[in-house]
Amino acid sequence: MTSRYRAPEGVNSLTPRRRTVVKAAAAAAALAAPLAAALPARAAGESPAFLHGVASGDPLPDGVLLWTRVTPTAEAIPGSGLGPDTEVAWTVAKDKALTNIVAKGSLTATAASDHTVKADIRGLEPGTDYWFRFSAGGTDSPVARTRTAPAADAAVPGLRFGVVSCANWEAGYFSSYRHLAARGDLDAWLHLGDYIYEYGTGEYGTRGTVVRQTSPTHEILTLADYRTRHGKYKTDPDLQALHHKAPVVAIWDDHEFANDAWSGGAENHTEGAEGTWAARQAAARQAYFEWMPVRPALAGTTYRRLRFGKLADLSLLDLRSFRSQQASTASGSVDDPDRTITGRAQLDWLKAGLKASDTAWRLVGNSVMISPFAVGSLSADLFKPLAKLLGLPEEGIALNTDQWDGYTDDRRELLAHLRTNAIRNTVFLTGDIHMAWANDVPVDAGTYPLSASAATEFVVTSVTSDNLDDIVKVPEGTVSAIAAPVIRAANRHVHWVDTDRHGYGVLDITADRAQMDYYVVSDRTNVNATSSWTRSYRTRTGTQKVERTYDPV
Repeated sequence: MTSRYRAPEGVNSLTPRRRTVVKAAAAAAALAAPLAAALPARAAGESPAFLHGVASGDPLPDGVLLWTRVTPTAEAIPGSGLGPDTEVAWTVAKDKALTNIVAKGSLTATAASDHTVKADIRGLEPGTDYWFRFSAGGTDSPVARTRTAPAADAAVPGLRFGVVSCANWEAGYFSSYRHLAARGDLDAWLHLGDYIYEYGTGEYGTRGTVVRQTSPTHEILTLADYRTRHGKYKTDPDLQALHHKAPVVAIWDDHEFANDAWSGGAENHTEGAEGTWAARQAAARQAYFEWMPVRPALAGTTYRRLRFGKLADLSLLDLRSFRSQQASTASGSVDDPDRTITGRAQLDWLKAGLKASDTAWRLVGNSVMISPFAVGSLSADLFKPLAKLLGLPEEGIALNTDQWDGYTDDRRELLAHLRTNAIRNTVFLTGDIHMAWANDVPVDAGTYPLSASAATEFVVTSVTSDNLDDIVKVPEGTVSAIAAPVIRAANRHVHWVDTDRHGYGVLDITADRAQMDYYVVSDRTNVNATSSWTRSYRTRTGTQKVERTYDPV
């Protein structure tokens, strides 16, 4: 069978100025050079190779999705459209040596799916470690571990997830992935968006230095471009290592498409000069589903729900495909009830799922921050770099309208639903903002803490993408020491914010509490960067509030 996804028909915030056109030469360049740069050189006539590793994702109690990409011939590089149909066999076993085989089969990798394949395995046992491998033409892929979800009615004592977002290739190395892979204790890991970035080389924040060059070197616009960029990312050894250790549960944010994407366009898209948004969006979707071990619940979206026994369910959102354009003078008020971040169908689905849930915890994979964040009270010296990071007008604005703050009617409806139906233990897990946060989610931020908190939110910082100290180009921690107290004073529901560091989170859940341990890496530009624990926050069952705890799990 052929594994193929068919897509439906359908300012750079860190650079000094918005590029409004793409040079025709770059857009029309022959594919050979930029595509070839994405992969190591291979000799002509060489056997098929698994140069992009293997991965698994979206674990179910009885199954998991397996993924790989085979390079059948030297010219069949990502995005090339070249290469013969290739039979790819897969094997699943209960042991790493693959002696106790429980399932096997084969798929056909074709140029039509960029020689990627997905095997949606069923018939496995719940809450169980498995190992898998792909083979083609006498070549075996690496052997990787995956894990199924617990049975739906299982009394699960605990769950542990890695949590990451915002990995800009050119800004540094993906050490966060390496350190998560080294743990060996993850049930799965969550990627909350910006798995790739769309910009051309040197166009996105790197503290002024391109640590390693991306491919293609121009901004990605076409299906071949998006395939090439995904292929480049999948050559990273730290990313491969994490994919080899645990299943991923991923959603997209804007940079899988273009900066500040919405249903009808994006800030970093010029209609006409860069083709149509419909064509670019369709290309980005198709490449994403080809290259990611993600099982779309609805064609072309990433919103879906997974369950992990009686302990937790995880509602995963798509906050780009259905949203209205971000509010501005031209496009309306943040309080306009006709504007939406979720779309009506997705919001109804989320509300119904939260209300019907019978698990101890309701987790929400959420690509942009839902907690209110008033930024207008900051002084000019703090506001300007923050505005640059968030893509806001530097002359001043009260809110980041790309977040839920720009769609207050949807947020008001969702939080009222949680309160009205006494839905407890809802935890939003968020990326995007390149900072680490621990927040209560108040019904009314203006009167908090006198008003109720409807949920809690843990926000993880970026893997490599610029944060405030990078923009200002000062030592790590310098900006946070000044900005964090000011932000907390103006936003009393914020328990902690770190504006400056790169890293990842580890979410540990028991019946009594959900705890996020925040880790930072020593230097994103150092391929051997170390990792250290920095803070932990938890929410205890029934409280809907965050509190600090002084030891990681």
